[in-house]
Amino acid sequence: MTFDNSRTIIGLRIKGFTATSLFLVFIILTYAERVIRFPVAGIKESTATIILAIIYVLIIFFPLFLKKMYIYYSDDGENIVVKYFYAGMIAGKKNSIIINKKTLAGYKLEKGFLGITPAIIITQSMKQGLAKYPPICISSLKRKEKENILKSLNSYSGGV
Repeated sequence: MTFDNSRTIIGLRIKGFTATSLFLVFIILTYAERVIRFPVAGIKESTATIILAIIYVLIIFFPLFLKKMYIYYSDDGENIVVKYFYAGMIAGKKNSIIINKKTLAGYKLEKGFLGITPAIIITQSMKQGLAKYPPICISSLKRKEKENILKSLNSYSGGV
């Protein structure tokens, strides 16, 4: 089984780009060109700007808060391959885990902040003991994708 959640991440990036574009257009039309005349519907210029700025910041930083990650997962062949990175406006370091199925010791599913940022911590048996990999936040995966990863990891390890 091989999949990635690139469509979800592309959607997040498009929303961020759209929000940035709309916010810039509003600022230009309101302050530079004075095309939009205030008050509009009883809302002053400064109030509208503050409201739109708050909405913009929420749209841009919400994926960071939820720890949205691009995740590529493959268990084809003799190895399990997981590639992942944070996918907000500030992309994180790209990580890659390659584990032989025979050395997979297990995994642990953590609920994260209020259960909205679940993460998988994979462990591998090595000569020196157990190696614990950094958490892979799976909040950006659809329910079926989460189930498939957990089912796959269970088939090779049984969980931790």
